[in-house]
Amino acid sequence: MRFSPIAATTAALLLTACNFVAAPEGKAEAPAEAAATPQAAPLTASGAPVALTAAEAEDGLQWAAGVVRVDQVPGESAKLFGVAGGDPAMNGLQTYIAFFQNPNDGWVVYPIGDFLDYTVLSHANGRIDLDIHESDYNEATGHIGDRHRKVIVQWTQGANDEVPTAVTVTPAQ
Repeated sequence: MRFSPIAATTAALLLTACNFVAAPEGKAEAPAEAAATPQAAPLTASGAPVALTAAEAEDGLQWAAGVVRVDQVPGESAKLFGVAGGDPAMNGLQTYIAFFQNPNDGWVVYPIGDFLDYTVLSHANGRIDLDIHESDYNEATGHIGDRHRKVIVQWTQGANDEVPTAVTVTPAQ
């Protein structure tokens, strides 16, 4: 992937705009997370520090470091997860659903799409309803806009509680 100063600047501006909330008059702005979550008092060291060594740069660990969101599917051995990637000006949350097979075989992973974000609206056995927030590109004007759309992610449990062999994504209202 090539470094793009324009894409990096656009992403930084978008992230800055999304992370701050308006502060009461006369007060400095604070990140939205800080406004919603009270901070605990800083800890005081009570022993000698232990130096860490960087982990080996293997592909799996590098890919795992890119995971920016995980949503467990209640009642299922499944999870939705998003990995940062792509062009941050156009979506960038590579979203997947994964089903756990067993400790030897790990996960079966299905790609759902490339979005800005998603919201889980509801879930039931073999189904998740999502509200997708994504960028769209208007070729006529050259402008990037955004839209919301809803989808149903559905699967049929495999025989003997095995992982699904097919997953579908259906447009919804």
